[in-house]
Amino acid sequence: MATTITVIPGDGIGPEVTDATLTILEAAGAELEYDEQLAGLAGVDALKNPLPEGTLDSIRRNQVCLKGPLTTPVGTGFRSINVAIRKEFDLYANVRPAMTMVPGGRYEDIDLVLIRENTEGLYVGVEHYIGLEGDPRAAAESVMIITRFGAERIVRYAFEYARANDRTKVTLAHKANILKYTQGLFLDVGREVAREYEGEVEFEDRIIDATAMQLVVNPYDFDVLVMENMFGDILSDLMAGLVGGMGLAPAGNIGKDTAMFEAVHGSAPDIAGQGIANPCSLTLSAAMLLEHVDQPDAARRIRDALRTTLEDEATRTRDLGGTCNTKEFTDAVVRNLD
Repeated sequence: MATTITVIPGDGIGPEVTDATLTILEAAGAELEYDEQLAGLAGVDALKNPLPEGTLDSIRRNQVCLKGPLTTPVGTGFRSINVAIRKEFDLYANVRPAMTMVPGGRYEDIDLVLIRENTEGLYVGVEHYIGLEGDPRAAAESVMIITRFGAERIVRYAFEYARANDRTKVTLAHKANILKYTQGLFLDVGREVAREYEGEVEFEDRIIDATAMQLVVNPYDFDVLVMENMFGDILSDLMAGLVGGMGLAPAGNIGKDTAMFEAVHGSAPDIAGQGIANPCSLTLSAAMLLEHVDQPDAARRIRDALRTTLEDEATRTRDLGGTCNTKEFTDAVVRNLD
């Protein structure tokens, strides 16, 4: 029986990469039905709301969402809809794999997964201005919030992910040498959880800046990484750079009852409508979605077809050094499905 999922095509190139992804899903035999909804600028244009209630109702009903890129205004306007959806459904675990798909890069055979805490840290948005000497915006203050509950569940998720996927090590990255209370709590809880997995999964902790350096010097020293919100946001993008960029980076946002899978790159309005966008990020995220709804064979077929397509320079999109447009690339992936 087909699983119904919410689909948010998104803004800019979102509808183009979404169409490509749905074409590949259908060709791979994915047993899915789609409930298409609006958000972001598309929601504002159609319904005067960047996150319409109908979209939220659809996600509540289906509990699984595939989302294209959404535009977030910089400095003004509405806050990130991506963050709003994560908060609304308590999607506390951001899962960001980084896997080599295109040969010939700086690194070969990269296979890493970053687990990012998605609901706490500086991204809770508790901030305000402080007035001094007649200047109401003389200073600004932001509060980092780390809870024992939030730290425990994200570290446990990382260990359970490692166990379920036959991975051998979890690295907890932190800044507890400076932020002794917030990052210290995160580290203390991480060590407590790690003791429950002794003998099954190796554990280490590293300072976040040293982790960033070592990911570039020797990424093979890592397997699964777990960290709080902002550090995870930054290092997940760094890891995408190890394998060719954001266009090859999938993401899942997992909660107790609901999950959202999304393209992690921006909406790229400068190339929207030109038919040249690379759909790999959303397509790889859709493969993660298929595994989430217990359709692993279709997920494997899609990843294998993407890898075969990307190995051939003649069938890569322009951002990856090829000449294919979105449709040509999509057709090549469909041909390469086993």
